Amino acid sequence: MNEQGISPMTQPVDKRAAAGVAVAATVGNMVGITPAISATFGVFLVPISVEFGWSRATVSGVFGLIAVVSAIMYPVIGRLMDRYGSRWILIGGNILFAFSIALLSLATASVSRFYLIFGLIGIAGSIPSTPMLCKVVSNWFDEKRGLMLGVTAGIGNGVGSTFMPIIAGILLGAVGWRGSFVAIAAVVLLLGFPFLFLLLRDAPVSPGVTEAPLEGMNVSEAAQTWPFWVMLTAVAVGAGGMTAVFTHVVPMLTDHGVGVGEATLVVAIFALVAASWQIVTGTMLDRFRSPRVVVPMFASAIVGLMLLQFGHGTPTLILAGVLLGIGLGAEYGALPYFISRYFGLRYYGSITGVLYGVVILVQGATPALMDLGFSATGNYDAATIVIMAALAIGLVLLALLPPLHLLPTPAKSRLRERRTI
Repeated sequence: MNEQGISPMTQPVDKRAAAGVAVAATVGNMVGITPAISATFGVFLVPISVEFGWSRATVSGVFGLIAVVSAIMYPVIGRLMDRYGSRWILIGGNILFAFSIALLSLATASVSRFYLIFGLIGIAGSIPSTPMLCKVVSNWFDEKRGLMLGVTAGIGNGVGSTFMPIIAGILLGAVGWRGSFVAIAAVVLLLGFPFLFLLLRDAPVSPGVTEAPLEGMNVSEAAQTWPFWVMLTAVAVGAGGMTAVFTHVVPMLTDHGVGVGEATLVVAIFALVAASWQIVTGTMLDRFRSPRVVVPMFASAIVGLMLLQFGHGTPTLILAGVLLGIGLGAEYGALPYFISRYFGLRYYGSITGVLYGVVILVQGATPALMDLGFSATGNYDAATIVIMAALAIGLVLLALLPPLHLLPTPAKSRLRERRTI
Protein backbone atom coordinates (compact mmCIF):
# COMPACT_ATOMS: atom_id res chain seq x y z
CA MET A 1 0.00 0.00 0.00
CA ASN A 2 1.42 3.37 -0.96
CA GLU A 3 0.84 6.74 0.57
CA GLN A 4 -2.55 7.12 -1.15
CA GLY A 5 -3.70 3.83 0.37
CA ILE A 6 -3.56 1.96 -2.94
CA SER A 7 -2.91 -1.76 -2.85
CA PRO A 8 0.71 -2.79 -3.43
CA MET A 9 1.63 -4.02 -6.85
CA THR A 10 -0.23 -6.95 -8.31
CA GLN A 11 2.94 -8.33 -9.93
CA PRO A 12 5.25 -10.64 -7.97
CA VAL A 13 6.90 -8.73 -5.16
CA ASP A 14 10.63 -7.97 -5.51
CA LYS A 15 12.02 -10.46 -3.00
CA ARG A 16 15.37 -8.68 -2.72
CA ALA A 17 13.66 -5.38 -1.90
CA ALA A 18 11.37 -7.12 0.59
CA ALA A 19 14.36 -8.76 2.27
CA GLY A 20 16.05 -5.37 2.49
CA VAL A 21 12.98 -3.89 4.13
CA ALA A 22 12.99 -6.75 6.64
CA VAL A 23 16.65 -6.11 7.47
CA ALA A 24 16.07 -2.36 7.81
CA ALA A 25 13.06 -2.91 10.06
CA THR A 26 15.03 -5.35 12.22
CA VAL A 27 17.90 -2.90 12.71
CA GLY A 28 15.43 -0.05 13.21
CA ASN A 29 13.82 -1.99 16.05
CA MET A 30 17.25 -2.83 17.45
CA VAL A 31 17.96 0.87 18.07
CA GLY A 32 14.40 1.93 18.88
CA ILE A 33 13.01 3.35 22.09
CA THR A 34 12.50 -0.01 23.79
CA PRO A 35 16.16 -1.15 23.62
CA ALA A 36 17.73 2.31 23.88
CA ILE A 37 15.57 3.70 26.71
CA SER A 38 13.30 1.13 28.35
CA ALA A 39 15.87 -1.69 28.48
CA THR A 40 18.69 0.50 29.80
CA PHE A 41 16.69 2.56 32.27
CA GLY A 42 16.95 0.01 35.07
CA VAL A 43 20.75 0.34 34.88
CA PHE A 44 20.60 4.13 35.29
CA LEU A 45 17.66 4.40 37.72
CA VAL A 46 19.61 4.20 40.97
CA PRO A 47 22.66 6.29 39.86
CA ILE A 48 20.41 9.11 38.66
CA SER A 49 18.31 8.92 41.82
CA VAL A 50 21.40 9.08 44.02
CA GLU A 51 23.12 11.90 42.11
CA PHE A 52 20.10 14.21 42.12
CA GLY A 53 18.69 13.09 45.49
CA TRP A 54 15.37 12.13 43.93
CA SER A 55 13.10 9.23 44.79
CA ARG A 56 12.92 6.32 42.37
CA ALA A 57 9.32 7.25 41.59
CA THR A 58 10.43 10.73 40.52
CA VAL A 59 13.04 9.33 38.16
CA SER A 60 10.89 6.57 36.67
CA GLY A 61 8.00 9.02 36.37
CA VAL A 62 9.53 10.11 33.06
CA PHE A 63 7.94 7.00 31.57
CA GLY A 64 4.57 8.49 32.34
CA LEU A 65 5.51 11.58 30.35
CA ILE A 66 6.87 9.47 27.48
CA ALA A 67 3.64 7.50 27.60
CA VAL A 68 1.39 10.54 27.28
CA VAL A 69 3.51 12.09 24.53
CA SER A 70 3.76 8.83 22.59
CA ALA A 71 0.06 8.08 22.98
CA ILE A 72 -0.64 11.42 21.30
CA MET A 73 2.05 10.98 18.66
CA TYR A 74 1.38 7.39 17.57
CA PRO A 75 -2.02 8.03 15.93
CA VAL A 76 -0.69 11.20 14.28
CA ILE A 77 2.40 9.46 12.89
CA GLY A 78 0.37 6.46 11.79
CA ARG A 79 -2.06 8.67 9.93
CA LEU A 80 0.80 10.54 8.23
CA MET A 81 2.33 7.24 7.14
CA ASP A 82 -1.02 6.01 5.81
CA ARG A 83 -1.22 9.14 3.71
CA TYR A 84 2.35 10.01 2.70
CA GLY A 85 4.37 6.83 3.08
CA SER A 86 6.82 5.72 5.74
CA ARG A 87 10.38 5.92 4.41
CA TRP A 88 11.37 9.53 5.02
CA ILE A 89 9.31 9.83 8.18
CA LEU A 90 11.19 6.90 9.72
CA ILE A 91 14.60 8.11 8.56
CA GLY A 92 14.03 11.58 9.98
CA GLY A 93 12.71 10.04 13.19
CA ASN A 94 15.90 8.04 13.66
CA ILE A 95 18.01 11.21 13.49
CA LEU A 96 15.78 13.14 15.90
CA PHE A 97 15.67 10.24 18.32
CA ALA A 98 19.46 9.94 18.50
CA PHE A 99 19.91 13.65 19.21
CA SER A 100 17.19 13.66 21.87
CA ILE A 101 18.97 10.85 23.75
CA ALA A 102 22.26 12.74 23.59
CA LEU A 103 20.55 15.71 25.30
CA LEU A 104 20.35 13.66 28.50
CA SER A 105 24.04 14.38 29.02
CA LEU A 106 22.98 17.98 29.74
CA ALA A 107 20.47 17.07 32.46
CA THR A 108 20.75 18.88 35.78
CA ALA A 109 19.10 18.54 39.18
CA SER A 110 16.11 20.39 37.74
CA VAL A 111 13.18 17.97 37.57
CA SER A 112 11.43 20.10 34.94
CA ARG A 113 14.49 20.07 32.68
CA PHE A 114 14.92 16.32 33.13
CA TYR A 115 11.28 15.72 32.21
CA LEU A 116 11.48 18.13 29.25
CA ILE A 117 14.32 16.10 27.74
CA PHE A 118 12.39 12.88 28.18
CA GLY A 119 9.37 14.53 26.61
CA LEU A 120 11.50 15.21 23.52
CA ILE A 121 12.68 11.59 23.63
CA GLY A 122 9.06 10.48 23.68
CA ILE A 123 8.19 12.62 20.65
CA ALA A 124 11.21 11.58 18.63
CA GLY A 125 11.23 7.94 19.73
CA SER A 126 7.61 7.39 18.75
CA ILE A 127 8.53 7.98 15.07
CA PRO A 128 11.04 5.15 14.31
CA SER A 129 9.17 2.85 16.69
CA THR A 130 8.10 -0.77 16.46
CA PRO A 131 4.43 -0.02 15.64
CA MET A 132 5.44 2.18 12.71
CA LEU A 133 7.99 -0.30 11.42
CA CYS A 134 5.32 -3.01 11.68
CA LYS A 135 3.22 -1.00 9.24
CA VAL A 136 5.95 -1.16 6.59
CA VAL A 137 6.51 -4.88 7.13
CA SER A 138 2.78 -5.64 6.97
CA ASN A 139 2.53 -3.84 3.63
CA TRP A 140 5.34 -5.93 2.12
CA PHE A 141 4.30 -9.37 3.42
CA ASP A 142 1.00 -11.24 3.43
CA GLU A 143 1.18 -15.02 3.73
CA LYS A 144 4.35 -14.79 5.83
CA ARG A 145 3.25 -11.67 7.66
CA GLY A 146 3.15 -13.20 11.13
CA LEU A 147 6.59 -14.70 10.67
CA MET A 148 8.16 -11.50 9.33
CA LEU A 149 6.55 -9.32 11.99
CA GLY A 150 8.00 -11.71 14.55
CA VAL A 151 11.43 -11.72 12.93
CA THR A 152 11.77 -7.96 12.50
CA ALA A 153 10.27 -6.90 15.82
CA GLY A 154 11.39 -9.91 17.82
CA ILE A 155 15.01 -10.13 16.72
CA GLY A 156 15.36 -6.35 16.54
CA ASN A 157 13.96 -5.57 19.97
CA GLY A 158 15.37 -8.73 21.49
CA VAL A 159 18.94 -8.26 20.33
CA GLY A 160 18.83 -4.54 21.09
CA SER A 161 17.31 -5.09 24.53
CA THR A 162 19.93 -7.73 25.28
CA PHE A 163 23.02 -5.78 24.33
CA MET A 164 22.00 -2.20 25.14
CA PRO A 165 21.82 -2.88 28.92
CA ILE A 166 25.16 -4.70 28.76
CA ILE A 167 26.70 -1.73 26.94
CA ALA A 168 25.10 0.62 29.46
CA GLY A 169 26.40 -1.40 32.40
CA ILE A 170 29.95 -1.43 31.03
CA LEU A 171 29.95 2.26 30.17
CA LEU A 172 28.34 3.33 33.45
CA GLY A 173 31.48 2.53 35.41
CA ALA A 174 33.75 4.14 32.80
CA VAL A 175 31.99 7.35 31.72
CA GLY A 176 28.99 7.63 34.05
CA TRP A 177 25.34 7.68 33.07
CA ARG A 178 25.69 10.92 31.08
CA GLY A 179 28.45 9.61 28.86
CA SER A 180 26.57 6.32 28.55
CA PHE A 181 23.54 8.07 27.08
CA VAL A 182 25.77 9.87 24.55
CA ALA A 183 27.22 6.51 23.52
CA ILE A 184 23.74 5.02 23.19
CA ALA A 185 22.72 7.98 21.01
CA ALA A 186 25.72 7.34 18.76
CA VAL A 187 24.76 3.68 18.39
CA VAL A 188 21.19 4.66 17.48
CA LEU A 189 22.36 7.01 14.73
CA LEU A 190 25.42 5.24 13.36
CA LEU A 191 23.74 1.85 13.20
CA GLY A 192 20.16 2.81 12.43
CA PHE A 193 20.52 5.55 9.83
CA PRO A 194 22.55 3.66 7.17
CA PHE A 195 20.22 0.66 7.15
CA LEU A 196 17.05 2.75 7.05
CA PHE A 197 18.42 5.03 4.34
CA LEU A 198 19.77 2.26 2.09
CA LEU A 199 17.20 -0.50 2.52
CA LEU A 200 13.86 0.87 3.73
CA ARG A 201 11.26 1.32 1.00
CA ASP A 202 7.50 1.76 0.90
CA ALA A 203 5.67 -1.12 -0.79
CA PRO A 204 5.56 -0.31 -4.55
CA VAL A 205 2.64 0.05 -6.92
CA SER A 206 2.73 -1.01 -10.55
CA PRO A 207 2.86 1.84 -13.07
CA GLY A 208 -0.57 2.86 -14.20
CA VAL A 209 -2.41 1.06 -11.40
CA THR A 210 -6.02 2.16 -11.27
CA GLU A 211 -7.55 -0.34 -8.85
CA ALA A 212 -9.64 0.80 -5.89
CA PRO A 213 -7.97 1.49 -2.57
CA LEU A 214 -7.30 -1.52 -0.38
CA GLU A 215 -10.22 -2.16 1.92
CA GLY A 216 -10.02 -1.89 5.68
CA MET A 217 -11.72 -0.29 8.65
CA ASN A 218 -10.84 3.16 9.86
CA VAL A 219 -10.35 3.83 13.56
CA SER A 220 -13.99 4.72 14.15
CA GLU A 221 -15.24 1.58 12.43
CA ALA A 222 -12.71 -0.64 14.23
CA ALA A 223 -13.72 0.85 17.58
CA GLN A 224 -17.28 -0.32 16.97
CA THR A 225 -16.18 -3.97 16.95
CA TRP A 226 -15.63 -6.06 20.06
CA PRO A 227 -12.30 -7.54 18.86
CA PHE A 228 -10.89 -4.00 19.00
CA TRP A 229 -11.72 -3.68 22.68
CA VAL A 230 -10.53 -7.18 23.45
CA MET A 231 -7.18 -6.33 21.86
CA LEU A 232 -7.08 -3.06 23.74
CA THR A 233 -7.66 -4.78 27.07
CA ALA A 234 -5.98 -8.14 26.64
CA VAL A 235 -2.98 -7.51 24.42
CA ALA A 236 -2.29 -3.79 24.60
CA VAL A 237 -2.66 -3.44 28.37
CA GLY A 238 -0.86 -6.73 29.00
CA ALA A 239 2.06 -5.78 26.76
CA GLY A 240 2.32 -2.36 28.39
CA GLY A 241 2.39 -3.84 31.88
CA MET A 242 4.92 -6.51 30.96
CA THR A 243 7.22 -3.98 29.29
CA ALA A 244 7.13 -1.92 32.47
CA VAL A 245 8.14 -5.00 34.44
CA PHE A 246 11.02 -5.48 32.02
CA THR A 247 12.38 -2.05 32.91
CA HIS A 248 12.28 -2.98 36.61
CA VAL A 249 13.84 -6.44 36.60
CA VAL A 250 17.18 -5.14 37.90
CA PRO A 251 15.83 -3.10 40.85
CA MET A 252 13.27 -5.82 41.68
CA LEU A 253 15.99 -8.45 41.96
CA THR A 254 18.71 -6.33 43.58
CA ASP A 255 16.21 -5.36 46.28
CA HIS A 256 16.05 -9.10 47.06
CA GLY A 257 19.82 -9.26 47.42
CA VAL A 258 20.51 -10.57 43.92
CA GLY A 259 23.74 -9.25 42.41
CA VAL A 260 23.65 -6.82 39.50
CA GLY A 261 25.39 -9.34 37.25
CA GLU A 262 22.81 -12.04 37.92
CA ALA A 263 19.96 -9.57 37.55
CA THR A 264 21.36 -8.42 34.21
CA LEU A 265 21.55 -12.06 33.12
CA VAL A 266 17.84 -12.45 33.85
CA VAL A 267 17.13 -9.32 31.79
CA ALA A 268 19.17 -10.74 28.92
CA ILE A 269 17.30 -14.06 29.06
CA PHE A 270 13.99 -12.20 29.26
CA ALA A 271 14.90 -10.17 26.16
CA LEU A 272 16.31 -13.05 24.12
CA VAL A 273 13.34 -15.33 24.76
CA ALA A 274 10.92 -12.48 24.02
CA ALA A 275 12.71 -11.92 20.72
CA SER A 276 12.68 -15.54 19.62
CA TRP A 277 9.15 -16.11 20.83
CA GLN A 278 7.75 -13.35 18.66
CA ILE A 279 8.92 -15.44 15.72
CA VAL A 280 7.29 -18.54 17.19
CA THR A 281 4.08 -16.62 17.80
CA GLY A 282 3.97 -15.22 14.27
CA THR A 283 4.63 -18.61 12.74
CA MET A 284 1.89 -20.25 14.78
CA LEU A 285 -0.59 -17.51 13.92
CA ASP A 286 0.24 -17.90 10.21
CA ARG A 287 -0.33 -21.65 10.55
CA PHE A 288 -3.41 -21.89 12.78
CA ARG A 289 -5.10 -18.50 12.27
CA SER A 290 -6.49 -18.56 15.81
CA PRO A 291 -5.91 -16.15 18.69
CA ARG A 292 -6.19 -19.08 21.09
CA VAL A 293 -2.63 -20.13 20.33
CA VAL A 294 -1.37 -17.25 22.50
CA VAL A 295 -3.56 -18.07 25.53
CA PRO A 296 -1.09 -20.49 27.15
CA MET A 297 1.69 -18.00 26.43
CA PHE A 298 -0.14 -15.40 28.52
CA ALA A 299 -0.42 -18.00 31.28
CA SER A 300 3.35 -18.49 31.21
CA ALA A 301 3.84 -14.76 31.79
CA ILE A 302 1.72 -14.92 34.94
CA VAL A 303 3.81 -17.78 36.32
CA GLY A 304 7.04 -16.04 35.33
CA LEU A 305 6.07 -12.80 37.04
CA MET A 306 5.20 -14.70 40.19
CA LEU A 307 8.58 -16.44 40.17
CA LEU A 308 10.43 -13.18 39.51
CA GLN A 309 8.98 -11.39 42.51
CA PHE A 310 8.49 -14.23 44.96
CA GLY A 311 10.97 -16.91 43.83
CA HIS A 312 14.49 -17.55 45.07
CA GLY A 313 17.63 -19.05 43.60
CA THR A 314 19.35 -18.66 40.25
CA PRO A 315 17.52 -21.54 38.48
CA THR A 316 14.15 -20.13 39.54
CA LEU A 317 15.05 -16.62 38.34
CA ILE A 318 16.31 -17.94 35.02
CA LEU A 319 13.04 -19.85 34.58
CA ALA A 320 11.19 -16.63 35.42
CA GLY A 321 13.09 -14.82 32.67
CA VAL A 322 12.22 -17.55 30.17
CA LEU A 323 8.50 -17.57 31.03
CA LEU A 324 8.28 -13.78 31.04
CA GLY A 325 10.02 -13.71 27.66
CA ILE A 326 7.44 -16.13 26.25
CA GLY A 327 4.61 -13.94 27.51
CA LEU A 328 6.04 -10.66 26.26
CA GLY A 329 7.03 -12.20 22.93
CA ALA A 330 3.50 -13.49 22.45
CA GLU A 331 1.94 -10.14 23.30
CA TYR A 332 4.11 -8.11 20.94
CA GLY A 333 4.03 -10.78 18.24
CA ALA A 334 0.25 -11.05 18.27
CA LEU A 335 -0.86 -7.41 18.39
CA PRO A 336 0.36 -6.14 14.96
CA TYR A 337 -0.76 -9.39 13.33
CA PHE A 338 -4.24 -9.17 14.86
CA ILE A 339 -4.59 -5.55 13.75
CA SER A 340 -3.81 -6.39 10.12
CA ARG A 341 -6.08 -9.45 10.01
CA TYR A 342 -9.10 -8.16 11.90
CA PHE A 343 -9.13 -4.62 10.49
CA GLY A 344 -7.21 -4.75 7.18
CA LEU A 345 -4.32 -2.63 5.92
CA ARG A 346 -6.05 0.48 4.60
CA TYR A 347 -5.84 2.35 7.92
CA TYR A 348 -3.32 0.08 9.60
CA GLY A 349 -1.08 2.96 10.70
CA SER A 350 -3.91 4.88 12.34
CA ILE A 351 -5.34 1.87 14.20
CA THR A 352 -1.89 0.73 15.24
CA GLY A 353 -1.21 4.22 16.57
CA VAL A 354 -4.28 4.10 18.79
CA LEU A 355 -3.68 0.61 20.17
CA TYR A 356 0.03 1.12 20.73
CA GLY A 357 -0.82 4.45 22.30
CA VAL A 358 -2.57 2.46 25.01
CA VAL A 359 0.47 0.17 25.28
CA ILE A 360 2.77 3.12 25.85
CA LEU A 361 0.36 4.73 28.35
CA VAL A 362 0.33 1.59 30.46
CA GLN A 363 4.07 1.17 29.97
CA GLY A 364 4.57 4.73 31.16
CA ALA A 365 2.21 4.66 34.12
CA THR A 366 3.20 1.28 35.53
CA PRO A 367 6.85 2.06 36.42
CA ALA A 368 5.81 5.12 38.42
CA LEU A 369 3.01 3.16 40.11
CA MET A 370 5.45 0.34 40.85
CA ASP A 371 7.87 2.76 42.46
CA LEU A 372 5.11 4.54 44.38
CA GLY A 373 4.12 1.16 45.75
CA PHE A 374 7.76 0.52 46.60
CA SER A 375 7.99 3.83 48.44
CA ALA A 376 4.89 2.95 50.45
CA THR A 377 5.62 -0.70 51.21
CA GLY A 378 9.31 -1.25 50.49
CA ASN A 379 8.60 -3.89 47.83
CA TYR A 380 6.95 -4.48 44.45
CA ASP A 381 4.49 -7.15 45.63
CA ALA A 382 1.29 -5.15 45.12
CA ALA A 383 2.26 -4.01 41.62
CA THR A 384 3.16 -7.58 40.68
CA ILE A 385 -0.23 -8.87 41.79
CA VAL A 386 -2.09 -6.16 39.85
CA ILE A 387 -0.20 -6.93 36.65
CA MET A 388 -0.79 -10.65 37.12
CA ALA A 389 -4.53 -9.99 37.49
CA ALA A 390 -4.53 -7.91 34.28
CA LEU A 391 -2.81 -10.73 32.41
CA ALA A 392 -5.35 -13.24 33.73
CA ILE A 393 -8.23 -11.10 32.48
CA GLY A 394 -6.53 -10.76 29.11
CA LEU A 395 -6.07 -14.52 28.90
CA VAL A 396 -9.80 -15.09 29.30
CA LEU A 397 -10.72 -12.39 26.78
CA LEU A 398 -8.37 -13.72 24.10
CA ALA A 399 -10.04 -17.13 24.32
CA LEU A 400 -13.29 -15.47 23.23
CA LEU A 401 -11.94 -13.95 19.98
CA PRO A 402 -13.13 -15.62 16.77
CA PRO A 403 -10.61 -17.71 14.79
CA LEU A 404 -8.97 -15.66 12.06
CA HIS A 405 -9.70 -18.18 9.31
CA LEU A 406 -13.46 -17.82 9.98
CA LEU A 407 -13.40 -14.03 10.08
CA PRO A 408 -14.36 -12.07 6.92
CA THR A 409 -11.58 -9.52 7.31
CA PRO A 410 -11.98 -6.28 5.35
CA ALA A 411 -8.86 -6.81 3.27
CA LYS A 412 -9.27 -10.51 2.49
CA SER A 413 -10.79 -10.14 -0.98
CA ARG A 414 -8.05 -7.74 -2.05
CA LEU A 415 -5.30 -9.83 -0.56
CA ARG A 416 -6.39 -12.83 -2.59
CA GLU A 417 -5.75 -10.86 -5.76
CA ARG A 418 -2.09 -10.33 -4.86
CA ARG A 419 0.80 -12.63 -5.50
CA THR A 420 2.67 -12.47 -2.25
CA ILE A 421 5.92 -13.76 -0.87
